[in-house]
Amino acid sequence: MPDLLITGCSQLLTLRGPAPRRGRELRDFEIIRDGALLVREGEIHAVGTRKNVERLRQARRAKKLDLGGRVVLPGFVDSHTHLIFAESRAAEYEKGIAGVSYEKIAKSGGGIVSSVRKLRRMSPDELKVRAHVHLRQMAEHGTTTLEAKTGYGLDFSSEVKTLEIVRELRLEQRLDIATTFLGAHVVPPEYKGRTEDFVDLVARIWIPYIAQTGLAQFCDVFCDRGAFTVHQAARILMAGLVCGLTPRLHAEQLARTGAARLAVRLQAASADHLDKVNAGDIRALADSKVACTLLPGCSFHLGLKHYAPARALIDAGAAVALATDFNPGTSPTPNMQMILSIACSALRMTPAEAIAAATINGAYALRRHSRVGSLEVGKFADIAAFDVDDYREIPYYFGVNHCSLVMKRGSVIFEKAEN
Repeated sequence: MPDLLITGCSQLLTLRGPAPRRGRELRDFEIIRDGALLVREGEIHAVGTRKNVERLRQARRAKKLDLGGRVVLPGFVDSHTHLIFAESRAAEYEKGIAGVSYEKIAKSGGGIVSSVRKLRRMSPDELKVRAHVHLRQMAEHGTTTLEAKTGYGLDFSSEVKTLEIVRELRLEQRLDIATTFLGAHVVPPEYKGRTEDFVDLVARIWIPYIAQTGLAQFCDVFCDRGAFTVHQAARILMAGLVCGLTPRLHAEQLARTGAARLAVRLQAASADHLDKVNAGDIRALADSKVACTLLPGCSFHLGLKHYAPARALIDAGAAVALATDFNPGTSPTPNMQMILSIACSALRMTPAEAIAAATINGAYALRRHSRVGSLEVGKFADIAAFDVDDYREIPYYFGVNHCSLVMKRGSVIFEKAEN
């Protein structure tokens, strides 16, 4: 692969610096006017002003790519998705609009259990075709790294099927995918009334096999009202830790259960949702190394008025990240740009804070910040270019795909066709 000189960056947002970003650091990042990058073998070799980078000896022999005055930033890191699922839940969406609550839909056989029934019936090839479509959509909107959870199988064969699909997807397309085992998403129908038996099965049988086969890097539990208790979540995540799986947690989305404090106690990679945290939880999270991954797409899609307290978390010094929570029921969007818009309008985050949360802090949540999430020497050349005059216009013009070019490890994986 020849060296590549990338110029024509009207604003180059490098995000280089400490990881994770906390407090004021979230909005105080470097912007290089008329910026340039030199890429060698898929990694960033130099970054700076066009004038300085073009002076380098290696730049003179490099292949040239002029981005024509676009705004350039690191590819988004979508650190919470449910990539593998069978079908949409559009019928439930219509019920929600009519006033039926998400929890009532779930109790009547809808929600996650509905997706479980559909995934169990669908073949791996059919699921993979759907996933390829979603991954292409993510790339087209600027995402270059993501996390993919299981959790719509909830029996051994279906959970392993999901993990094996993700492993194949890693080889068949260019986006980097971190894999999370979420066997404890909800209690499957066949274990209704026998939750402890299911927890025992997951902890003693499923987790050792999944860890031994290397099918996942993380272990997650939906610790919330109607799902699993803190005690049950702790048992599953401790079993994962013993086997080498790093914990993550769905925490405090529907009700405050103590899941955020459990994430702190277990030194989890992330605590996600956090809509119902209190002041004490916020202080504990801010004093920890846990990434606080906020998922405002859920509240937006469900028409809820309550969102996670992003401002309180940021002001306290927590490591706030943003992700889509892409899934068929509560946040069916692969578009991180839309998440930025919701974060700015509903969570009152600034555009700079939202971008940092969706790049370097998302990478931190996946423990990949040494390789992705910012544009600096030695990291992968994962780049997204946007047809806007100013980076603040990315969330400002909401519902629009501003992304015109995406590179993964120095190779173009998406380029918008010229009109």
